[in-house]
Amino acid sequence: MGVTGVKVDLKGKTLKELTDLFSGMGKEPYRARQVFRWLYEKLATSFDEMTDLSRSFRQELAERFRISWLDPSETRVSGDGTVKFLFTLEDGEGIESVIIPDGERRTVCVSTQAGCRMGCRFCATAGAGFVRNLTSAEIIGQVCYAEKFLRERGERVTNVVFMGMGEPLDNVDEVMKSIEILTSELGFGLGGKRVTVSTCGLVPEMKKIFHETRAQIAVSLNATTDRVRERLMPVNRKYPIAEIVDFLRSFDPGPGRKFTVEYVLIDGVNDSVEDAHRLGRLLKRCRVKVNLIPYNENEFSPFRSPPEGREEVFREILHRYGIQAIKRQRRGGDIEAACGQLRGKIRKKLARQYGEK
Repeated sequence: MGVTGVKVDLKGKTLKELTDLFSGMGKEPYRARQVFRWLYEKLATSFDEMTDLSRSFRQELAERFRISWLDPSETRVSGDGTVKFLFTLEDGEGIESVIIPDGERRTVCVSTQAGCRMGCRFCATAGAGFVRNLTSAEIIGQVCYAEKFLRERGERVTNVVFMGMGEPLDNVDEVMKSIEILTSELGFGLGGKRVTVSTCGLVPEMKKIFHETRAQIAVSLNATTDRVRERLMPVNRKYPIAEIVDFLRSFDPGPGRKFTVEYVLIDGVNDSVEDAHRLGRLLKRCRVKVNLIPYNENEFSPFRSPPEGREEVFREILHRYGIQAIKRQRRGGDIEAACGQLRGKIRKKLARQYGEK
């Protein structure tokens, strides 16, 4: 148990952390590997399930530790196959995760914070403010539930993206622990190409992820001038466009790999032909691909989606600069799949119900 007498949660622990914990109990390193596999490969929810451990060791584990498990308080399934979960955490906070099917791929989009402090004006999560960082247990718990959900359908998680509620690199230590678990051969066994961290552009933490993990990096640019980007994303005052582009030009993502630049197209704000040419000039010396994302309208924002065909115009212009550009399809619109929308609606409903401001 911890110093407060509360049982320590083993969910979210890396293999090294488990090895250190069990070493302090006088156990051999292979015991940590056994428990690690039960947690993340076999998705155990109790120590009784760990049948290759002796009964006395299982009892000792149960006396000292616990295994947390997230079950959704609400599940929504879209007509296009997208599935959204709302999880209520132990302190009552709500977070969202999404499973996105695409051919043989099953991508899980996970949250890293309850709320967000970055203040991006177009984001539903930012409108609810920041509450706290999630623990690695709460981050990995989202993947564990998604994996269980998919296994029951004869499917598996193939990719994980840190693109849900919150700014992942504002919670970089817990995110890095989660990446280590996801990419461990004894855990989820996902290759580095299958794990992507999306950021609004916290450059020092981007360098940390680049140097210390195998995950891919996606950076949200969303504008081609600092004036517009500052309006949309206050973080631009600290890390302006030039600093992000310098990162993209200075680092080699590896053989056959590219950084991803995410560009949310917002009608009348950043979607002009001039914006497309400026973006091409900014990125033409970078090893990047660009995800063009039509804005997902929600009640928390005044912005609107671009007119039909605008993404194609943007894509064609970027191709002239030799830049690979992909139009991301709108997914899960009928279930409010954009992260923060469902949580925001429920918080708003509760506020009306209980007279909160």
